[in-house]
Amino acid sequence: MNETVLAMTLAAAVAAGTPLALAAIGELITERAGILNLGVEGMMLLGAVTTFLVALATGSPWLGMAAGALAGAGLSAAHAFLTISLRANQIVSGLALVIFGTGLSTFLGRPVEGMPLPRESRLPRMSIEILQDLPLLGRVLFQQDVVVYATWIIAALTAFYLFRTRPGLSLRAVGESPATADVMGLRVNAIRYVHTIVGGLLGGGAGAYLMLARVPAWSQAATTNGIGFIAIALVVFASWRPWRALLGALIFGLALRANFALQAAGVTFVPAEFLAMTPYLLTILVLIVLSFSDLRRRAGAPEALGVPYAREER
Repeated sequence: MNETVLAMTLAAAVAAGTPLALAAIGELITERAGILNLGVEGMMLLGAVTTFLVALATGSPWLGMAAGALAGAGLSAAHAFLTISLRANQIVSGLALVIFGTGLSTFLGRPVEGMPLPRESRLPRMSIEILQDLPLLGRVLFQQDVVVYATWIIAALTAFYLFRTRPGLSLRAVGESPATADVMGLRVNAIRYVHTIVGGLLGGGAGAYLMLARVPAWSQAATTNGIGFIAIALVVFASWRPWRALLGALIFGLALRANFALQAAGVTFVPAEFLAMTPYLLTILVLIVLSFSDLRRRAGAPEALGVPYAREER
């Protein structure tokens, strides 16, 4: 594989990993509060179609991205109401969000199915002049769009918030033992609501980024391709830590792009279909690990993840 193909592949992997990182960090924040949200795929789809419609109408990618993020936040707010206030089963509610988000995005996007987004409505690339001429790394890391760099900052801020601030300590306490946190005077339900909605905001933003930078034409079948579920598995892969989620997203992004890279390099002894399955096989393996409670605890899962909390039953 020559240097040009390698640089293009790694640069594409960074871009492909960005929506995964955004969605995974959002899910990580939600799960740290003890709420399991399996509806990431639905939030991403709704965020993507909302972004497309707003960017198409206004010509502004930034307004489109804001609208997409808010759409994801709205869907996660519904999940929060069902699981926190009504104490519904979190798995069932999350899967219902996937179905609802998929159906609603299909309905909203039907008039524009297959329509491309005008170039002026897409995210522009930005180059860091001092660093872009570095061998290999310059092309891979420093010729991306602003959302890629913002995602790195979000990962850093999330890590700092979780492990270096009092609100982050409160969040982790709620995820580990909501009853104990309640006794200590923390508003358990309020903390869970806020962080579930913030997680949905990032999930919607991930869908918005897919539309503005990765797949600039609306197609419900081809926009997310199941990466919302990869993002959920990525949280486990990362042991509920933001920096690991970012690194894991880059690894999964590389797996998503490996098929094209090897074809460009003329490698034919590995079937293309197998390469296309690789990220999803990794996802299945991670979810199998998640199914074993002992392994999940050792990986660092919040103790109260998926468990509803009722103050009167404390």
